[in-house]
Amino acid sequence: MQTNFTAEQLADPEIARANKILRACVHCGFCTATCPSYQVLGDELDSPRGRIYLIKEMLESGRPADAKTARHIDRCLGCLACMTTCPSGVDYMHLIDQARGHVERTYRRPLTDRMLRWVLAKIVPHPGRFRLAMLGARLAKPFARLVPDARLRAMLAMAPARLPPVSPNDRAQVFPAQGARKYRVALQIGCAQRALNTDINDATIRLLRRLGCEVVVPKNLGCCGALSHHMGRAGESHAQAARNIRAYLAAGDLDAIVINTSGCGTTVKDYGAIFAGDPLAEDAAKVAALATDVTEFLARIGVPAQAPQGLRVAYHAACSLQHGQKVKSAPKDLLKTVGFEVVEPADSHLCCGSAGTYNLLQPEISEELKRRKVATLEAKAPDLIAAGNIGCMVQIGSGTGVPVVHTVELIDWATGGPKPASLSNLP
Repeated sequence: MQTNFTAEQLADPEIARANKILRACVHCGFCTATCPSYQVLGDELDSPRGRIYLIKEMLESGRPADAKTARHIDRCLGCLACMTTCPSGVDYMHLIDQARGHVERTYRRPLTDRMLRWVLAKIVPHPGRFRLAMLGARLAKPFARLVPDARLRAMLAMAPARLPPVSPNDRAQVFPAQGARKYRVALQIGCAQRALNTDINDATIRLLRRLGCEVVVPKNLGCCGALSHHMGRAGESHAQAARNIRAYLAAGDLDAIVINTSGCGTTVKDYGAIFAGDPLAEDAAKVAALATDVTEFLARIGVPAQAPQGLRVAYHAACSLQHGQKVKSAPKDLLKTVGFEVVEPADSHLCCGSAGTYNLLQPEISEELKRRKVATLEAKAPDLIAAGNIGCMVQIGSGTGVPVVHTVELIDWATGGPKPASLSNLP
């Protein structure tokens, strides 16, 4: 793609990086075939190629974002399926991140939009606040039909029937390995996950300890910054990420930073790029190099094979795992190793519509993507559905009666851990 930035503009490192990304695009349109928003809306401006044109024009002209540009950028899920498809290697992830930041800085959204985004940024990354918000949403849920804003209705609908008690395992502490210590790892405990499903971290800790890992939950660990980052709130996201970087480095020598929420994993692995040129760059790169999805780490250290479990598992590949981190085979291979029959749905590359806060900010598109994803999963007649991201689990679980379980819970169960509570009705 031809660009026309001035020499003065290109002196800005951010513009220089955007220029490099834009010039890699050859207009081929392969991205439209795998873009979920384009599949639903059929609008070229809601495809990666269309958004690239909008971003190019906005950045070249140096103008503030307008309502049209903001609307089409907001409709991007950030699923990164386009990057998996692109034959030219266009770094769409960093381009859309830059565009979101530009929109956030230069476009004054309608009041309701500003309020909703502020609430999400101030509540979801904080488990205590999020729990209180979910309790309040449960009380208001019976009156959801009276709420005129579809986004508020989506927020009320997200409230679960019950919240699990706070897990003592989520406090800063060290869990010794069972038997001889082979590895020392830190666990990214997440934020929304700590309010919605505490079983995931508990299962991860049990499993890692059985496999010879000393598991560290570092002091002062909080949100990885992903949620604010993807809403263009760079100041907040960088502050959250910086705190975590310091927390991990203070934890001492580590063999890995294990992450069981793939949306967080994609962001933590990108810390080096996010902090490029910053005084924290070297430390950020160290943390990013240690970050690994839990299934990546388990595949590396090995999990003992188990007898057949007699259960058919439909595996849902979270976008942040398969496209963002390029982790595709490890989760499925591990499930097979511990005795599950694994099946994949049609169009497994397409997003379920969760995408961080997307299901709350773009509920109509998200609902259609959820409907399509659930239909393809149920078509496989599974006993249960496995996924590696809490957002996907909540999204898919709200549209099906088939139990949805984290991949690590199944591996833990098959290798000696307790049966996941969500599978209590299975034999």
